[in-house]
Amino acid sequence: MLLAPSSYSHVIDTADGRVHYLDIGEGAPLFLLQGWGPLPGVTGWWLYREVIATLSKHFRCIVYDLPNFGLSGPVVYNEPVHDVAARQCIAVMDHLGIARAPLVGTSMGATTAIDVALAHPDRVSSLVIGACHASTGGDPYLIVPFPSEVTRLFIELKHDHQNRSKLVRLLEALVFDPTLVSAALVDEMTDFRAQHEDHFAADFASTSVPHSNLTALRQLAMPMLVIHGRFDRMVPFEQALAIMSYAVQADVVVFNECGHWPPFERPYDFTTHVLRFLDKHEGQREFHERSPSA
Repeated sequence: MLLAPSSYSHVIDTADGRVHYLDIGEGAPLFLLQGWGPLPGVTGWWLYREVIATLSKHFRCIVYDLPNFGLSGPVVYNEPVHDVAARQCIAVMDHLGIARAPLVGTSMGATTAIDVALAHPDRVSSLVIGACHASTGGDPYLIVPFPSEVTRLFIELKHDHQNRSKLVRLLEALVFDPTLVSAALVDEMTDFRAQHEDHFAADFASTSVPHSNLTALRQLAMPMLVIHGRFDRMVPFEQALAIMSYAVQADVVVFNECGHWPPFERPYDFTTHVLRFLDKHEGQREFHERSPSA
């Protein structure tokens, strides 16, 4: 299911276009920034919905759709895309009157969280990131060829965006277990993409200007946790080690048999590590070992 129940859904207009977010649960705020994938297609709800089932029992979960993904957009830009996304994230925080919060991000959402933390360190109390580069345009790889396999498949789909078989190839490359890419998911995503051609057109008309944040990671002082899939074919696991080498306070957790979307592929394990991290560094709740479905 790509879209959340309408009662959770909210839209605001910002200087960077229409922004969609979900507001679920009560308690201290926790921001979740959606991950990258077929554009348009993936949503914050789709990526995090099983994680939210548990996190929303302890936190007010604000789930933000990135520009031209989900229901945010359309917006045309000519700058680092993560700068646009970071401003939109801050706009949501300002709209909700939230001065400071932990950020949880995966993939593009994680790079955006880094961008927010660098631009507004006073607004970010802690970071959970992963499956990401530190920089817009990517960071240099030592072992794996660049661009990655998934990047090449994404470009192929972008130039033939109604091709169902290319969508399936991309989705199957993004996960470790291809059986997660069901026919029902492909049908729903295909319909969603057809309904949001304006998002695709805006993205195609945009230019994301590369910008490196790798060495700037040394400036970040807040607690950090990096969660990465061992079989990520979009952003190789070596990037988690690169981030850890610059942000010396960051711990790294690697999930075996997991690709580019740990919250989707390993929701129980992802939630367990996030809750333990937040309990240690945010002090907002008493942590108990429990199943995310409990």
